[in-house]
Amino acid sequence: MAKLPQDYDSVMSRKQEVMKAAIGIDYSQFESGSMAFDYEKMMRETGYTLEEMQKIQYSVNVGNTPILELRNLTALARACAPEGKGARIFVKDEAANPSGSFKARRAANAVYHAKKLGYKGVIAATSGNYGAAVASQAAIAGLKCIIVQECYDSKGVGQPEIIEKARKCEALGAEVVQLTVGPELFYKFILLLEETGYFNASLYTPFGIAGVETLGYEISMQFREKYGKDPDVVVCTNAGGGNLTGTARGLIKAGAKETKVIGASIDLSGLHMASDKAFNLKSCTTGHTGFGVPYAVDPDHSDVPRSAARPLRYMDRYVTITQGDVFYITECLATLEGLEKGPAGNTSLAAAFALAQEMDQDQMIVVQETEYTGAGKHVQPQLSFARENGIEVRLGDPKDEVPGKSVIIPEHPSLIKATDMDLDRQKKSLIKGNLKKYTMNPTEDDYKYLAEETKKDVEWVKKAVEEIKAAL
Repeated sequence: MAKLPQDYDSVMSRKQEVMKAAIGIDYSQFESGSMAFDYEKMMRETGYTLEEMQKIQYSVNVGNTPILELRNLTALARACAPEGKGARIFVKDEAANPSGSFKARRAANAVYHAKKLGYKGVIAATSGNYGAAVASQAAIAGLKCIIVQECYDSKGVGQPEIIEKARKCEALGAEVVQLTVGPELFYKFILLLEETGYFNASLYTPFGIAGVETLGYEISMQFREKYGKDPDVVVCTNAGGGNLTGTARGLIKAGAKETKVIGASIDLSGLHMASDKAFNLKSCTTGHTGFGVPYAVDPDHSDVPRSAARPLRYMDRYVTITQGDVFYITECLATLEGLEKGPAGNTSLAAAFALAQEMDQDQMIVVQETEYTGAGKHVQPQLSFARENGIEVRLGDPKDEVPGKSVIIPEHPSLIKATDMDLDRQKKSLIKGNLKKYTMNPTEDDYKYLAEETKKDVEWVKKAVEEIKAAL
């Protein structure tokens, strides 16, 4: 058999057929021929029931992680809050999972599905905790594992947190392919899937996202058992959207209809994530607006034809905090609560600390994840790396922080603030993208679909469409 062309354009032209073979899903069955597609049918027919997911995860020691009340951090928030304010702050300790993060839930389902379908190995393209999660679950299942990471800039300099994650993947038995920033990642990923015939353990498949539903469901069940009611607010660090999507769906399945779901990202406005120059100017590698906003307004620009991560369907509010806020709250968590955790969960913890000060003292706010920490994830390596890349690091007011130029550690905890993003603007951006990609004249089914995508009613969507069309 003749070898297929290996140049970039040729490989990318085969993307759809490679993806279909590597996931085992025919996404066309969920399409309408226009912009609308049947999201719930996709989740229902290619995912697993909640009970099946729990059985899969519990069999490999994933899930059923504890809820921890952060009493000392709550006391600090109340000291900064107006009288009578300062909700009780909790975290769900997802670092207790085998690979040290909530992504073990996604990986457990994806690897189980791969083995069930007869694949000999799994591949994941990720620079985050998901790589370690897939490697861990593949080791348990006896499958081969390749993790493709975007690690370096063009000078071969790597962000310490990403390098730390590579070490963890290798320790768990994975082969790690480390690449420079840019289009090379997806090209190499497609090529490896084609060459190996391995399963695409994507973050964005229905079974991957459905794996996180158990997290949201557990939060509700644990709070009802221990405190007699659901939490008032659940805060999710938002990057690719799967964390928030899966957690929210789990809360819905538990009947926690009054619980508000808030997304939180580090503000990295002005830094382009695919830019070689900007790659090492960020002091965090995930949970920031460089991923959170693009994946919210255009969820299908992922490594599957239709992403199961669709956060704007579920988000009640979206806030940002700063890099300095996260470093400060990481130190607070360690020195006040005796818990040393990584930055992904501490992103939403910084937001929760600020949000708690808006809420009454009898209310409860929960951060739905913690993550493991390690040498490259600690505060000092991150700040040292920032200084080496010309970033100013100083004490002050975080509102003066400029992404790519400064990291400002709060002089006082009262300076940690959550800044609201304009969700309606993001929803209109999603609608505009769909109009330009599919049709400027939506059908009634399209309008209904866009209403579901944006958590709005059809009339709001129709008005937004008219505004967008008039402006184009």
